[in-house]
Amino acid sequence: MSAREYAVITGASSGIGAATARLLASNGYHVIAAARRADRLAALAAEDQNIEALTLDVTKQESIDSLTKHLQGKPVSILINCAGGAFDSDPINDSDPEIWKKTYDINVVGSVRMVKAMTPLMQAFGHGHIVMISSTAGHRVYENGGSYVAAKFAETSLVETLRLELNGQPIRVTEIAPGMVKTDEFAVQRFSGDTEKAAKVYEGVTRPLVAEDVAEAIRWSVMLPTHFNVDSLVIRPLAQAQSHKVYRKPL
Repeated sequence: MSAREYAVITGASSGIGAATARLLASNGYHVIAAARRADRLAALAAEDQNIEALTLDVTKQESIDSLTKHLQGKPVSILINCAGGAFDSDPINDSDPEIWKKTYDINVVGSVRMVKAMTPLMQAFGHGHIVMISSTAGHRVYENGGSYVAAKFAETSLVETLRLELNGQPIRVTEIAPGMVKTDEFAVQRFSGDTEKAAKVYEGVTRPLVAEDVAEAIRWSVMLPTHFNVDSLVIRPLAQAQSHKVYRKPL
């Protein structure tokens, strides 16, 4: 890895995206930290001179076009699609189709937009690595997760299709599929700001994964020799054997 290589990270204003930006910057990459919240990005960029903050909304093509224009001619070698999230916990028969559209647009269509924008830059540079942060929800369904599960299954399919289509080119394609990860916003966002419901997701779990754990999995994947591709990496805390099987310490 050349110290001048660029790593573009969406959803970098918090959680896994921010943790990954810090870790890759500390390992010599020039990190493009991209997200909607400019104030958070500015604070992140102030931590390390290798982090450059750029506002981005993956649901807006004009926003992605602006980012692409800024990166023309730059040595872009890594794209990490972290932007995403869950926005409800309703049974399918009680769910709002507009939430499904929002979930799909951010998690899936936003990733497609970014892949289409960044792949030509990697091709021009000579090699690259596309990393999709999906979820174990993209591998196993569970109740009351319909919109998120559907979007994550689509992300997994996107990665697998893209790897076939880019076969023969020097561009690696990796899916990182975390299970239970405790961050400041994911569960709170899913439960519409209800912090009590969000806290119950992790109740009794002494050591869930945290954003820094996922960032380390990403760092390891992208810093492997270029002939070594991690197709799909499922990571969970030890307490979680499956999406529905979690050991919780009695209160």
